[in-house]
Amino acid sequence: MNVFDVFKERGFFEQCTDEERVRTLLGGSATCYIGFDPTSDSFHCGSLVPIMALAHLQRHGHRVIPLMGGGTAMIGDPSGKTELRQLITVEKIESNSVGLKKQFEKFIDFSGGKALMLNNAEWLRPLNYIEFLRDIGRHFSVNKMLAAESYRMRLETGLNFIEFNYMLLQSYDFLHLYKNYDCRLQMGGNDQWGNILAGTDLIRRITGGDAEALTFPLLTTASGSKMGKTEKGAVWLDPAKTPPYDYYQYWINTDDRDVGKFLALFTFLPMEEVRCLGALEGADLRKSKEVLAFEATKLLHGDDEAEKAREAARSLFCGEGPLDLESVPTFEIGASCLQEGTPAFMLLADCGIVKSRGEARRLIQQGGAYVNGRRIDQFDEKISESDLNCGCLLLRAGKKKYIRVKPV
Repeated sequence: MNVFDVFKERGFFEQCTDEERVRTLLGGSATCYIGFDPTSDSFHCGSLVPIMALAHLQRHGHRVIPLMGGGTAMIGDPSGKTELRQLITVEKIESNSVGLKKQFEKFIDFSGGKALMLNNAEWLRPLNYIEFLRDIGRHFSVNKMLAAESYRMRLETGLNFIEFNYMLLQSYDFLHLYKNYDCRLQMGGNDQWGNILAGTDLIRRITGGDAEALTFPLLTTASGSKMGKTEKGAVWLDPAKTPPYDYYQYWINTDDRDVGKFLALFTFLPMEEVRCLGALEGADLRKSKEVLAFEATKLLHGDDEAEKAREAARSLFCGEGPLDLESVPTFEIGASCLQEGTPAFMLLADCGIVKSRGEARRLIQQGGAYVNGRRIDQFDEKISESDLNCGCLLLRAGKKKYIRVKPV
């Protein structure tokens, strides 16, 4: 099956330069790229659509280039932002790049030249500005640039001149990859459409050759929230920021309306199975969510961690089998705090199972807070060493939020 049709079937496709040309290009063996600016040392779930798209391309025999934006990150992409991104140092950009490469390796095979990890800092930072303006800048119309959505949205709040250069640099990336790596396709989120088209136009003007663009839908959940966002904040791919259990829980708590869509986008399960799981209703839908959570966690963290997270969730929520506390998110507290005793509402807030002490008070008053399975009746009840069970406390907020508190 042509990977172009896979993209359409699984929900990755929004628009492209020409469907027949792109399908023909992907019917052979092509080199394709997506740019990622290293503005953080970890991706979050919102970055999984482009990462999974690269993985699908590679599985269909194409060479993929995840391009690290060590140069463009020094400016900051204005797309989707209402104000200037905070500028970060070169040292931080390079440190972030190291962390992101490790996460790419979970999804993409870099052995034998099957994929290339490149960094646009190699060719952007040494650029001579005057020569760049003369050789590249002259091919860009300011009127057309201002019509691009990424710039047009910013005109009301103010577009900084440094950001105005971003489209030129991204286009130059495509030209460089086209010339040096025969890269014929750039992909990205649909907010990148104008920037990617500018690159195809630059390639045509300078080389006379053809290059293509393909964009993905900008993903939101059925409830309208941004993909990868929870009450606690972003859901990170780095296990130090989002432990495997929490990652599993994010997926298993997917809105019923999103289950089929997410199975298609974030797993490699055959579409026949995806359609069957997505068609389940009522109590049976829990099975679909468990499959989604297990498959997504397995891709990122491996079979063992996915199995641990699944068994922990079954023990906590279904009462199936012995509880493996090592798989439950853990908060460490000073042993002296438990020796003296800590008010329950303070402990609940401090460990992060609720957002604030006020929320903790309300939760306790409504009968929704538990320690080791026992309901907490008073908001200022002292939780102490006497409450420890197997050397720790298991706190629960409502029916689904658990955290282990361990004295150190």
